[in-house]
Amino acid sequence: MTTSDGVAKTRQSFPARIAAHAGGGVMRVFLVLVGLFWLMPTFGLLLSSLRGASDIGESGWWKVFTAPAQLTFDNYSRLLDNDAITDSLLSSVLITVPATLLVVVIGSLAGYAFAWMEFPGRDWWFIAVVALLVVPVQVALVPVSRLFGQIGIFETTIGVIIFHVAFGLPFAIFLLRNFFAEIPRELLEAARLDGAGEIRLFTRVVMPLGGPAIASLGIFQFLWVWNDMLVALIFADSESAPITVALQRQVRQFGNNIDVLAPGAFVSMIIPLAVFFAFQRQFVTGVMAGAVK
Repeated sequence: MTTSDGVAKTRQSFPARIAAHAGGGVMRVFLVLVGLFWLMPTFGLLLSSLRGASDIGESGWWKVFTAPAQLTFDNYSRLLDNDAITDSLLSSVLITVPATLLVVVIGSLAGYAFAWMEFPGRDWWFIAVVALLVVPVQVALVPVSRLFGQIGIFETTIGVIIFHVAFGLPFAIFLLRNFFAEIPRELLEAARLDGAGEIRLFTRVVMPLGGPAIASLGIFQFLWVWNDMLVALIFADSESAPITVALQRQVRQFGNNIDVLAPGAFVSMIIPLAVFFAFQRQFVTGVMAGAVK
């Protein structure tokens, strides 16, 4: 198509015109609506946790907008008095924090080694790590249970942590190795010329540059371990069971403790959400960096 002044003008396709018009305020409004829709279950659970057991059984959480007198913090008081829930929250922290830190630390060291260190069979070892990504958790439950029973860590917190670390490391090594491999070689060589050894090179150069990827890995690992129930059901006993298992056991008595289930479920949900939003900037940076590379 040619304009009156002789300048050629490319004709946009119909989808391209829609994308051009939707890139402004309309898209922002749409994304805000999607975000509100995504947060709706969390908001409903929050309001349910602030209602009495009789109110929850009679009507939905939206009833509070016409009867705000239903809102009360008594449920949370009873939750704090429930030893099973409070102990399980502590167990979740004791399982999730070490499992996340160990995966991040070991995965970072191994990722750096696979990316920038020379050792016999490096590529074959990395292929073996990548192959472990396709191994489902369910396949290892029975043999690992027998192994843990023989060494005396079955139904213990340590056993749950070791299982999560073992299955979290293949993805961690794969992710961080690919990210570290994109660091300019000239930068590392310049640091070596300045006298930096491998440890100092890793802590002073690689770790700061890999911060976004490491933060993304930490968020993924934290969410996976915190929300896990299958591994905890098998490898944890009643004293070391996390919040997911404790809530599952409370569901069996749903009619008698619904006022404890709602606030317990909300606390279990809000903690990983808080961790995600706290590291949201690093998470987005890491995802975008991986997409560009």
